[in-house]
Amino acid sequence: MWRRIHAQISYGVLAMPEAAPRSADLPDDPTTLKSLVREQAFEIERLKEELRLARHKQFGASSEKADAAQIQLFNEAEVLGAAAPAGEGDEVAVPAHKRARGKRKPLDDRLPRQRIEHDIADADKLCPCGSGQTRPRIGEIVTEQADIVPAKAVVLQHVRFKYGPCRQCDGVFPSVEGRQANADTADADANAASEARAIMVAPLPAQPIPKSLAAPGLCAWIAMAKYGDGLPLYRQETILARYGLTISRATLASWMIRLGELIVPLINLLEEVQLGYDVLQMDETTIQVLKEDGRAAQSDSRMWVRRGGPPDKPVILFDYDPSRSGKVAWRLTQDFKGYLQSDGFSGYEAVGKREGVVHVGCLAHARRKFDEALKAQPVGSRGGLALEGLMLIQKIYRIEKAAREAKLSPEQRNQLRDSQARPIWDELRRWLDAKRGHVPPQMLTGKAMTYLDNQWPQLARSLDDGRLEVDNNRCENALRPFVLGRKAWLFSDTPAGAEASARLYGLVETAKANGCEPYAYLRRVFTDLPKATTLAEIEALLAWNVAPPATQSVAA
Repeated sequence: MWRRIHAQISYGVLAMPEAAPRSADLPDDPTTLKSLVREQAFEIERLKEELRLARHKQFGASSEKADAAQIQLFNEAEVLGAAAPAGEGDEVAVPAHKRARGKRKPLDDRLPRQRIEHDIADADKLCPCGSGQTRPRIGEIVTEQADIVPAKAVVLQHVRFKYGPCRQCDGVFPSVEGRQANADTADADANAASEARAIMVAPLPAQPIPKSLAAPGLCAWIAMAKYGDGLPLYRQETILARYGLTISRATLASWMIRLGELIVPLINLLEEVQLGYDVLQMDETTIQVLKEDGRAAQSDSRMWVRRGGPPDKPVILFDYDPSRSGKVAWRLTQDFKGYLQSDGFSGYEAVGKREGVVHVGCLAHARRKFDEALKAQPVGSRGGLALEGLMLIQKIYRIEKAAREAKLSPEQRNQLRDSQARPIWDELRRWLDAKRGHVPPQMLTGKAMTYLDNQWPQLARSLDDGRLEVDNNRCENALRPFVLGRKAWLFSDTPAGAEASARLYGLVETAKANGCEPYAYLRRVFTDLPKATTLAEIEALLAWNVAPPATQSVAA
């Protein structure tokens, strides 16, 4: 073991600690010496805390979910003397509602059925009474199982018939050479003769990628595999080869860029709907783009996500930008007025101060910091202030969970928050004011309390409107498929590819949010959008305007 540690130090993996100060370097003044010792002891404790958190992130559970019963193991009276007695406040009263008993979900009625009949032997059909008569059939019992037919590649042959002139064309349109006629008559006869003798060919239907071998179904399959299932194009290249299709990943990447350009009209309409509603959530994450002018291949760019729109028309849009600057947040929301919910990133501050915009915070980020502070506590610790803050926040989340399970309307949820959540928010504020000075701000608990205090005006605004969430988790969840896919495909080659990916991710996630099966929806879009010539035809392809049976792949 020591050999491994020595090797890590030699190669720079582990940094050698600074040499301890020599006795000659120590101050002679006892007061100064005590101050130095206290500073070093504090720094050691801070580093230990960070080390415990790092170990937990590497080896412990990553979930932030906290079992109320498990938290109570640390809930000694001396830790939470002001807390409610055990069991008190654990129940949340919500308007009466019925909860269905859990049972296995039946198979979708739209799935095609294949009937397989099982009959008893002919000998068993004879009635045992000795009459020689057979038993009458009185019914049947149907047991359903789910099966799947593997995908297969097919070749669509578009056969266009050609039509030439009839045999009488020479008689109807004789040659105009040598005829004594004025110029207008000669030109008219010549044009009519040319039109009659022209070859007529049936037009080829408009395609999502003209002059390519990609049919709408193949385009939808590849796009869904990458942007819905996280399969990078190099893996799809191998999968398609198993089906007998030899298509290079460079060609697949080019197709995705072309499809991203195709759906621009749909994305523009989705953005109008999204920014026209007065509740919007935003978040961002990193993306690496290799071939970007003026930037190293290792530079981190940003993929921004916006989630908004009316409740019956949810819209999720992604936008690529090299920068994380607040100017990007400003640009993406320049036509928006209403509640903007985000985390505590400073890039949103300028937008939140703009006239007509109300900035709402994310309680999940505050909870996460208290959760990390609790996980960084030494073994055997009772939790201290980190536990106290976390338990108060968890009470708010229990009320939110009850409202969500009861499927309350925004008005009902606002009433529930006023009656039950607002007193807890007030208690949390009093606790924060009383305890904030009890822990150094450099420690994790101190950082959590500072974040909660700085974000308090934005966090408490969730009490103003029942449509608002207490956190930005729904937007973060919309970003999750991108994050999971990024672990597989790692980077985008060019900005054009990143922009196309942003549009296609938005289309897939919006389809899912509106209850559409993504593959069937993409197939419908790639089939009909190239033929659309009017605004009404494009609007008909918005996810909420597509009838569910037409978007479900099971109907095929």
